[in-house]
Amino acid sequence: MGTVTIGVSIAVPEPHGSRLQQLRAGFGDAAAHGIPTHVTLLPPTEVDDADLPAVEAHLDEVAAAGRPFPMRLSGTGTFRPLSPVVFVRVVEGGEACTWLQQRVRDASGPVARDLQFPYHPHVTVAHGIEEAAMDRAFEELADYEAEWPCTGFALYEQGADGVWRKLRDFAFGSAVVPPQSGHDRGSVSAH
Repeated sequence: MGTVTIGVSIAVPEPHGSRLQQLRAGFGDAAAHGIPTHVTLLPPTEVDDADLPAVEAHLDEVAAAGRPFPMRLSGTGTFRPLSPVVFVRVVEGGEACTWLQQRVRDASGPVARDLQFPYHPHVTVAHGIEEAAMDRAFEELADYEAEWPCTGFALYEQGADGVWRKLRDFAFGSAVVPPQSGHDRGSVSAH
């Protein structure tokens, strides 16, 4: 029995995901091609192989309780100087992401864990690269906009080559997506 490194995230759909991934690589972030564009719900977490079925069952429960919600990205932000990250901001759907990540990491579940930093939903576009390139990412994506209906999330595994690969999708328990709006009201609580 061995261990695997997993993560849970909301994929940024096409064409937005590929575009942001290409831009991230263009800023000089060598990890860009190994990380699908996403909003993290569970950061990289090491688990025993034997625990994967329990993790999947837990994620099935989280997804079943969730409801689709509008996601909207707009503009940039940074965690510098605390962490060398530039990101595209989640301006709608953030509350729903927060709700989901809390349930994914719930103390009663198989992937209970504390976070290194307070949870802040975002899409990383530059990480750990030189400051001038981080500044360029921040400026060039300042007007970036994307929106889509979020209907679920996925479980990923990091391979020995450092590349993240999707293991499975988890669809929310309802197919009804609330209309897009100009403010963050993303609630996915069970009804």
